[in-house]
Amino acid sequence: MPQTIAKASDAIEEWSDTDHRMMARALALAAKGTGQVSPGPLVGCVIMTSEGEVIGEGFYVYEEVKHAETLALEQAGGRGRGATAYVSLEPHAHFGKTPPCTDALIGAGIKRVVAPIEDPNPKVSGRGFEHLRSAGLEVSSGLMACEAKKVNEKYFHFMKTGRPFVHLKLATSLDGKIATRTGDSRWITGKESRARAHELRHEYDVILIGAGTALADNPLLTDRSGKPRRRPLVRVVLDERLQTDPDSQLVRTANEGSVLVFAGETVETGTVEALQSRGVEIVNDSYKGRDLQTVLEELGKRSFQSVLVEGGATVAGNLIDAGLVDKVTFFLAPVIIGGRDAPSAIGGQGAERLIDALELVDVEIVQRGRDIEVTGYPAKTG
Repeated sequence: MPQTIAKASDAIEEWSDTDHRMMARALALAAKGTGQVSPGPLVGCVIMTSEGEVIGEGFYVYEEVKHAETLALEQAGGRGRGATAYVSLEPHAHFGKTPPCTDALIGAGIKRVVAPIEDPNPKVSGRGFEHLRSAGLEVSSGLMACEAKKVNEKYFHFMKTGRPFVHLKLATSLDGKIATRTGDSRWITGKESRARAHELRHEYDVILIGAGTALADNPLLTDRSGKPRRRPLVRVVLDERLQTDPDSQLVRTANEGSVLVFAGETVETGTVEALQSRGVEIVNDSYKGRDLQTVLEELGKRSFQSVLVEGGATVAGNLIDAGLVDKVTFFLAPVIIGGRDAPSAIGGQGAERLIDALELVDVEIVQRGRDIEVTGYPAKTG
């Protein structure tokens, strides 16, 4: 049965079951570009004839010259005239890396364009829809808007704030511990959770940890999902006192994938030079007093759209205290570590009252082998 929703203009837009199916397909196509579009958006497109036949599909990859709409139109060929284009995001109407997608849609004789939401990029926002309407195309928006925004949550946040989207990911025991009292932390969770963690790494531009985690775990911090990505995962360490070991795995592999260390202003020149000689970039003019917002702004200036934070407790707590966490994932293992001296997952100041505790909304719970994955959004951003 057709579904109707109220639009902001108070007009009523009617969506058919076909509209829902085609938009769901466009969003699924968009997701195929994961890891390959930043700092751009994920975009998918489906072309369907008035008889209901799908004649073209495409999705966007940053390094390719053609956008999703163009790829789908090329598949459709001359049959695109009079067809409907389902696009997961407003088509752009400006000259960038490619000519305007709106020109391609108009030139192909597309009759109707269905797109869930405007592109928040100031160069695009509203102009694409306006261009299509002025050329006589029927433009429908609002269908599956929440789903579309979630697919591009990193891009939308980056466009709105200029800072990367921050996703806090932690693996803990049932009693909230991330290691034993002796520091043993491998492995709290099972292989299924660890595989899922690499899938998450694949989605992000940057992986970030604190100096304590770097010293205790000597991690490599690479994306071992096996999936294609546009650029190597950038590895960031917050290390105010510059304790990073020149012989650590991170430093030894700095020439294979970027390593940025945010250090304090007063650090030993010799240590800086030792790390730099191995390919590590030291940033020590924008990390005053552990100013995490400044760190994120610096990463944003480098066009990093998203950051996955993997610990430790101090970094996690400070980010939460500062209100800078946009998404949270906990992998909970069915083990109890115990011990007053065993480190907990979240440090920082924390909430003074239970009513002030960070509440998650839009929570999803998935079983990963023996473990449970819990993902949600802080209520302030959810």
